[in-house]
Amino acid sequence: MELTARQRAALELICETFAPGDGQGLPSAGELGVPDVVLQLLDSNPRPEEGKQLTTLLGLWDSPLLSLLMGGGLRRFSARTQAEREQFLLRLSDSGMAPKRAIFQALKQASLLGYYATPGPQGRNPLWQAMDYPGPPGKLETAAKPALTPLRFTENTELDCDVVIVGSGAGGGTAAAVLAEAGLNVVVLERGEYYDDADFGAGELDALANLYAAGPAATAEGQLGLVAGSCLGGGTVVNWSTSLPTPDSVRAEWAALGAKQFAEDEYGAALDVVQQRLGVTSDKSPLSGRDGVLERGLQKLGWDLGTLPRNVSDACEAAVECGRCGYGCRLGAKQSVTKTWLADAEAESARLVVGADVRRIAVTNGKAEAVHAITASGAELTVRARAVVVSAGAIQTPALLRRSGLRNKNIGNYLRLHPASVVFGSFDEEIRPWEGGLQARISREHSDLDNAGYGVIYETGPLHPGLLQGFMNWRGAAEHRDTMLKLRNSMAVGVITRDRDHGSVTVDKNGEAIVKYTMSARDAAHMHAGISGAAEILEAAGASKIFSGHQAGVSYEPGVRGSHAEFAAAAKAAGYGPGQCNMGALHIMGSARMGGSADLSATDPDGATWEVPNIVVADASSFPTASGVNPMVSIEAIAYMNAKRLAARLS
Repeated sequence: MELTARQRAALELICETFAPGDGQGLPSAGELGVPDVVLQLLDSNPRPEEGKQLTTLLGLWDSPLLSLLMGGGLRRFSARTQAEREQFLLRLSDSGMAPKRAIFQALKQASLLGYYATPGPQGRNPLWQAMDYPGPPGKLETAAKPALTPLRFTENTELDCDVVIVGSGAGGGTAAAVLAEAGLNVVVLERGEYYDDADFGAGELDALANLYAAGPAATAEGQLGLVAGSCLGGGTVVNWSTSLPTPDSVRAEWAALGAKQFAEDEYGAALDVVQQRLGVTSDKSPLSGRDGVLERGLQKLGWDLGTLPRNVSDACEAAVECGRCGYGCRLGAKQSVTKTWLADAEAESARLVVGADVRRIAVTNGKAEAVHAITASGAELTVRARAVVVSAGAIQTPALLRRSGLRNKNIGNYLRLHPASVVFGSFDEEIRPWEGGLQARISREHSDLDNAGYGVIYETGPLHPGLLQGFMNWRGAAEHRDTMLKLRNSMAVGVITRDRDHGSVTVDKNGEAIVKYTMSARDAAHMHAGISGAAEILEAAGASKIFSGHQAGVSYEPGVRGSHAEFAAAAKAAGYGPGQCNMGALHIMGSARMGGSADLSATDPDGATWEVPNIVVADASSFPTASGVNPMVSIEAIAYMNAKRLAARLS
């Protein structure tokens, strides 16, 4: 992305305001090259409109007119002191207008992600040493060599097969193995590249650039940040290895919407097969410092506590190594689909193609005949097939179906995101929250807050400074820096909401996905109950300070300042609208759901689209409602089941 001198100056000053350094050895955003990191990440965003919005904002940023519109008077941003610039930004963050809050959040996220994740010009961010954070471990010399041999096309190419699969994650990888083992000629197309054990270990920035989807980065209204894998193996390469089956109550709910097999042996058998293939076990979930705090608090309260099963092999070294696994497992212990289903598929002669961005499915007379993709080098790739399996994820799957001319009203509708937030606790003890098993304990104490199966679950996760700040507020540079410097003595209880109500995925004029989602009052009430509950857990565990992700800055110090009741009241007053409480969506589901009729669902009980029967959806888009638990096992079980049904039809 090319900026004018005026735009560049504005970006640099914004980044410096969020992260000015301390003048005593800790660098500023400019000294670390953060503006270039921000531009690097934006350059890969598939929606050029978002880049245009930023450049327009930057072009106006230092003008008296924009300052006036933002409520800061007529003084230019550049004419203000550091303290005055911080107050200008905080007026945006505290605005009663959601679009202003969204602008603040976008600028904050970009600036601070770049600041804490970049190694900087010297290759080792001085902040990491100050936080006692080890930074990237580097690539492992003893790591296994890549086992798969994907294809890359640099010239215009045409392929023929029985089934072409769009996407290679939990859904696409599983479907590929099932269909290839049925004797069908399978081609898998993946937009990202192939990375394996020997490629991992370069740190947050490298992983975010290579393993995660570049966009959309957030919902259109600024309600939640969006996180999804984008590489061969998809989210299974970067997820936290939590392997929970679909709860029985959720299976019954899904069956009631028309796909009756969810409550029957067919789906139960699929869950069993998936868990066996992934090597799911509860024997390799040792306590990290984070989970130890969670367990301690839950036990003191007498609340529900369970051990999380994980899909890891005996090679897993959870004590330290595992905490980095969200950026790829250097040991190859996590049983992602690259280690399991895709390896099975390739062994059965399936062809895996990387760097292939599928733009359209060619449909003639109600039948899919081919898919058209653009490769990383700009070449055109056409794959003709008897059937198409779409497993591009719950954002990109409905976008592809819309680009291909499908018009069922439910395509893109019923999007669930499991809105997630966290409550932080500071402790006297050292926790080193970036280390240890990714997730080892869970509490379902408040999983049913309405007697209808909707509520929250509590889990932890490794805290690395780049992505961590996306869940934190910012009330000024010095306060934020001081909080980050205490990271070694901190942890966070994650609150994951099973959302009853939903958002949608639409497409812009170029066919790129736009995610629209505003949390309903009912789901916000559940999130608030979870925020209050997480604070109770932390207080019971002995936290000296407890604070939420509310931008207003909601905190208390048990026995010293404030109380839990005051904290809960302040959190409720701070609100859960866009830009008011920092939230993320790590589980993206339901935007092309299965069901019993075209009036209520995007696909039939076979997972086939109602308009084009030889297009089958097999990913998290298929969920009729939110799963309520980490979705990987459910995705793979649906893909297994839908692929089995498709194989029977094609045979």
